[in-house]
Amino acid sequence: MSSSTPRPDRATLLEIYRRATLIKQNDERFRSVIKSGKLVMPYYSPRGQEIIPAATSVHLGDEDTICTIYRGIHDMLAKGVPPKRLWAELAGKITGTSKGKGGPMHVTDPSHGVMVTTGIVGSSMPIANGLALAAQVRGSKAVSIAYFGDGASNIGAFHESLNLASVWKLPVVFVCQNNGYGEHTKYELSTAVARIADRAAAYSMPGLHVDGNDPVAMWQAAGEAIARARAGQGPTLVEAMTFRFHGHIFGDADAYMDKAEKAAAMARDPVPALRARLIAEGAATEGDLAAMEAAIDKEIDEALQFALDSAYPDVAELRRDVYAEEIQA
Repeated sequence: MSSSTPRPDRATLLEIYRRATLIKQNDERFRSVIKSGKLVMPYYSPRGQEIIPAATSVHLGDEDTICTIYRGIHDMLAKGVPPKRLWAELAGKITGTSKGKGGPMHVTDPSHGVMVTTGIVGSSMPIANGLALAAQVRGSKAVSIAYFGDGASNIGAFHESLNLASVWKLPVVFVCQNNGYGEHTKYELSTAVARIADRAAAYSMPGLHVDGNDPVAMWQAAGEAIARARAGQGPTLVEAMTFRFHGHIFGDADAYMDKAEKAAAMARDPVPALRARLIAEGAATEGDLAAMEAAIDKEIDEALQFALDSAYPDVAELRRDVYAEEIQA
């Protein structure tokens, strides 16, 4: 980024912090509730990666779309999925975003631009291309974001999607959240290039390598890529460097992680770091942020209770949302 690159104002930094804190506090509650036995479900913790979608989504509106993966609860919350409906969906309740039938791996909320959550590694990218093509055909200024992990950059869908997006100059941004591990495999053991962003050159698009835990750098990179897409200049590959604090899935003991590396990453936890920065720079007071955090806690309390109180889908739902027209037995 050059010295002339814009910087987020106070209100934008506070909003990035609010979204990141919403993700962090929801994650802490999800893990606590699962441990208590109140809810039983597969769960993929996003702790450590909160800043990436928070700093990206402040550039987006409801008309903009995202496609994320089964480890994407942070992407969903940052984009605006209401916590009540998210909790209900993960709990398998009828009041969830997909009437409890999508579950943790398939949360969908088109009203907020969360179009697809996929359990297939790498498939967020071709789907995001389709959404970007639809926006292009309609003459809309909407942008599509494809979130994926570093492991997904090694499959065919990554290369095919980047190539097609570049050929057609689609308004799509490919955001690789590089947390250092593809499931249980360390990055260096499975990926030949030092930087995933370097692969952008093969498809004639910009490749931005950014500290995904730095809210200003992430906001700038996402803003540059989104503005380029809106202007009809085509796609960008953004590689956002981060680290996940927990195993691939809840219950994974993460013995494959380097303990010293993990401890160092957790010591640099990006959410409290942003909190301290806001106070040090005079953007907020301790009281301001404590009040924000308390309000988020209250929102989570209400979301959890809403999920627990909601009904499960009726058995008739098994035959709905399957075909365009109901097939009579």
